[in-house]
Amino acid sequence: MVKRMLMMIMATQVAVAIVIAWALSRLVPADVALLLAVIVVLLVRLAITANNFRMTLRPVPEQAQLGLLQRVQLFFHEYASTMAVTSWHMLRHQPRMHIARTPRGLPVLLVHGYGANGGFWVHLAAQLEERGYSHATVDLEPVFGDIEDFAVQLEQGVQGLLAASRSEKVVIVAHSMGGLVARAWLRRFGAAHVARIITLATPHHGTDLAHMGPGRNAGQMRRDAEWLAQLNAADRGQRGLFTSIYSWHDNIIAPQDSCHLPGARNIALHGIGHVGMGRHPAISSHILAEIMGIT
Repeated sequence: MVKRMLMMIMATQVAVAIVIAWALSRLVPADVALLLAVIVVLLVRLAITANNFRMTLRPVPEQAQLGLLQRVQLFFHEYASTMAVTSWHMLRHQPRMHIARTPRGLPVLLVHGYGANGGFWVHLAAQLEERGYSHATVDLEPVFGDIEDFAVQLEQGVQGLLAASRSEKVVIVAHSMGGLVARAWLRRFGAAHVARIITLATPHHGTDLAHMGPGRNAGQMRRDAEWLAQLNAADRGQRGLFTSIYSWHDNIIAPQDSCHLPGARNIALHGIGHVGMGRHPAISSHILAEIMGIT
């Protein structure tokens, strides 16, 4: 369903570019008109990224403040990450499980966030494979469904990876909404089969931008959501299983300290955007360190 949605968005962008190129071809040569049309579409995507940063702008700790060059790097890394993930990796994604011949450590289950699929994890999956870790992705459907239903799908993914890898436990790495899915799963199915849950940019206490998103899951991620309040009250005794990694410059989660999970191991970074968490080397280093530190 995510791929169909993204294909429709891509088709719309192509159609808009064609219309713009046709209109401009009356004024300039056809090849120039086409180039200008593509630039217009890219600038619209650029403006969307800029607006996300504008809407989520919040004061940050002194040690997390950025200079001009760092802000430029942050913006264009996030823009490039968004373009790559939504216009390429998620469109090409096929559900995949990799079982290492000589596995190192525990298998890793990768859980995507809102409006995404397993293609989000292409960079981390490659690093896990290179280091000899068995891993798999799950695709949560429908796109705008209930997080409680996603928890059942996560359980299916856990059991599938356990069976294929012949392991007793897995490590879960979850981005954004995926971290809430992991928490809902833990509340429902228990901790017998998980050694660690690593969340990236997860709105553990909700995000203001969820009020703009469609779907039952967006409603559950609102700051005032009753479902989220119940989840936060129910899993306090299991927080020791969690590592929450987040950025003070997240452009989707607002306020950014909503990612801080009391009782968990919290790692607050800066200069990284929301989608960029999936491909930033600093994030990968922290994730791999957490996984390799599990005994």
